[in-house]
Amino acid sequence: MNLMVFLIFITACAAAAATGMIFQPGTWYDGLTKPDWTPPRWAFPVVWTTLYVLIAIAATRVAGLPGAEIALALWALQIALNTLWTPVFFGGHHIRSGLIIIGFLWLTVAAMIPAYWRLDWIAGLIIVPYLVWLSLATALNFWIWRNNPVAA
Repeated sequence: MNLMVFLIFITACAAAAATGMIFQPGTWYDGLTKPDWTPPRWAFPVVWTTLYVLIAIAATRVAGLPGAEIALALWALQIALNTLWTPVFFGGHHIRSGLIIIGFLWLTVAAMIPAYWRLDWIAGLIIVPYLVWLSLATALNFWIWRNNPVAA
């Protein structure tokens, strides 16, 4: 694994993660009606840190492989959408817009899995937990939008 390439990908992930430190859930989020299956607050930084390391590793594995252009373009799109969601949802309190963004993020990550798998099946497999977590996050965003009409 190329350390310099990994450092570039992990730095992009750290930039995305920084939006979570800038735009924290706060009292607005605490006041929303949420489902019983909402993960505890401590789980979010633990899971996201793990996922960011995994997606940086996966991108490093495919970077430089012949035919990796689409896979890396999808990576760039997902990190942009990932970075955008937090300030829109937590910063702007735009639940519906957040749902649209996370929906496109989910589709992008779903497209990443076969794109990565064709190049390096391990890299494709590494992306699966990201899609699983995004499925939960998308369902949570949808549930909040549906059950907090005044806040949406």
